[in-house]
Amino acid sequence: MRYKLLTLIALLAVTTTVKAQEKWGLLKCIEYAMANNISVKQVDLQSKIAGLTLKQSKYSQYPSLNFSGGPSYNSGRTQDPTTFSLSTQSYLSANMQLQSSADIFNWFSKRNTIAANEWELLAAKANTDKLKNDIALTVANLYLQILLGMEQENIARVQLQQSQAQLSNTRRIVEAGNLPELNAVELEAQVARDSSNLIAAKGNVIQNVLSIKAYMALDAATPFEIETPAAEKIFVEKLADLQPESVYALAIANMPQQKFNDFKLKAAQKTSAAAKGNLYPTFSVYGGIGSRYANAFNVPVYQRALGPTGLLVDAGGGVFNDVLGFQPTQTRIGTFKSDAFFTQINQNFNQSVGLNISVPIFNGYTARTNYQKSKINIRNQELQKELDNQTLKQDIYKAYNAAMVALEKLNAGKKTLEAAERTLYYAQKRYDVGMMGTFELITNQNNLFTAKLQDALNRFDYVFKMKVLEFYKGQGLKF
Repeated sequence: MRYKLLTLIALLAVTTTVKAQEKWGLLKCIEYAMANNISVKQVDLQSKIAGLTLKQSKYSQYPSLNFSGGPSYNSGRTQDPTTFSLSTQSYLSANMQLQSSADIFNWFSKRNTIAANEWELLAAKANTDKLKNDIALTVANLYLQILLGMEQENIARVQLQQSQAQLSNTRRIVEAGNLPELNAVELEAQVARDSSNLIAAKGNVIQNVLSIKAYMALDAATPFEIETPAAEKIFVEKLADLQPESVYALAIANMPQQKFNDFKLKAAQKTSAAAKGNLYPTFSVYGGIGSRYANAFNVPVYQRALGPTGLLVDAGGGVFNDVLGFQPTQTRIGTFKSDAFFTQINQNFNQSVGLNISVPIFNGYTARTNYQKSKINIRNQELQKELDNQTLKQDIYKAYNAAMVALEKLNAGKKTLEAAERTLYYAQKRYDVGMMGTFELITNQNNLFTAKLQDALNRFDYVFKMKVLEFYKGQGLKF
């Protein structure tokens, strides 16, 4: 039993260690950010709202069906809902109606509204894709910045170690009396500068890690370690295969922003057609069934006797006779009792059906104004599409030029680094035999340090510039 327990603990420890050592690759970071970024989730909710709007507009084609009814208590002078006679008696009543209506023809207004909502849904999805693309590019940039920062941190650490070793060696020579104290002091200042550079490099890495966590919606306290491929191991397409015009042609067909503009323009056109339909008469049918019930409380019933009504009838020859009729007496013989509920419902059951035409004559110029606004909106969408296409083309040409400059800087930086390495090599030789002062040696060390940092920056800058150019093809980033 003890052996099994120890084995289980060991397995858990190994599993935890492996999980803790799991590293994040660039593709994994991008996929995680796309799935969890809060802004992406918010935009995706807008797509769902657009979907519900489309669903509702489709259901609007079907006939409406509504039920209304309910009991009420009435007192005072009111009209009986079943006999329609005036009454001062209190009574309980109920009214029930089931009504339906359907449009026969409305100049395709509903059909065009449905089409417009379909395009709006596609536009909302394209907007989500656009945001995902932007997130992917930002995460890729931050990822490369982390790699650059780690490279700078490593260079700064090596530089510090070299300076510390140089200081230790110089201190021994100074203590032996073969060099002045000034040499050691200058190296101590150099060690301090190198320490500061190392701290700054570490801080930059941490800052970029926190930034990429924010885009990925990862908690800031979550352990995070990325894979560290060399810049030259990251896939980039050939610059010759990314000519601006060919990239622009692909971008027009594939970029979500351009798709978004196309969908919004088509939605605006259909919305305008729907608004135009509202300028014309609408034909519809309607129908309904209903019934009523009323129950009077304690309505007295009096005995009736035959007697004069006060009315006269001309019998001819100047003779007028009284009109006799049954008149209530003071003798109360009981109270009135309403018919049963279902009996009244059956007796008062009614039906209706009809044809309705609605002609817009004057309604504050609302329909006409909406139609004119819709035409202006179409023009606005056309201009927005044109503007975004112009901006896209300019951005692609700028990205291509930036990639060319980055490549030239990379090649020039390599030559500078090689020259700095050779210079320091010979400077160290001269310093070791006392033919060069400490200040000149430190200057050469700093030049090499700067050249290494610039070379690292150039390499990652070139990769990122190429990724931006690749991004504009609208076919996703390749790794």
